[in-house]
Amino acid sequence: MFPGFLQTLRALTEDMSSGELPAKVANSLSTLLKGYAIGSLLALGLSALAASTRFGRDLLHVLTSMFNPLPAIALLPLALLWFGLGEKSLVFVLIHSVMWPMALNTYAGFLGVSDTLRMAGRNYGLRNWRYVVYILIPAALPSILSGLKIGWAFAWRTLIAAELVFGASSGQGGLGWYIFQNRNELYTDRVFAGLATVIVIGLLVEGLIFASIEKLTVKRWGMQR
Repeated sequence: MFPGFLQTLRALTEDMSSGELPAKVANSLSTLLKGYAIGSLLALGLSALAASTRFGRDLLHVLTSMFNPLPAIALLPLALLWFGLGEKSLVFVLIHSVMWPMALNTYAGFLGVSDTLRMAGRNYGLRNWRYVVYILIPAALPSILSGLKIGWAFAWRTLIAAELVFGASSGQGGLGWYIFQNRNELYTDRVFAGLATVIVIGLLVEGLIFASIEKLTVKRWGMQR
């Protein structure tokens, strides 16, 4: 029930060598990236609308008040009814988990843009989407990156939790299914190996991808220490 470090490492090495664990990781990341990308784009569009119009601000306030406190996993039964078993249902709950925290962070970043930059953009004749792309997004990039990191964390844990259910229902899935299946078969060392893989992927994304983006953008521009 409580495997040691070496036993867990051996199980991790064996499943990596056999290709079982890399296949599960690829399956999970493929689904996650689809939901993450769609949710991020929708959040950016909603935030841009909120920063540009009063209707957008009211709409963002109402929607985030309604849906942000709602756990994404709670929508899983509806996703099963609407989309059936498969990737579409997973993508649906991932979009929900990413969209609202990122929209709030992005909009907060837009509100923090200085009046000097706003007036400079208007003096250059920037309007609508050009004003958002050339003025608001670069100035609000630290908040946008924070929203992306929060959205990634929410999406990653939502995906693993959802795959536990999907794996039990359809006999397929990614890392969540790998953990669930090995728990049923009492391969506790493989359960810990799956959990370790989840943690390592999270650390790599945070330490390599997001840290590199911050280093090349906001830190290089002096917007963040």
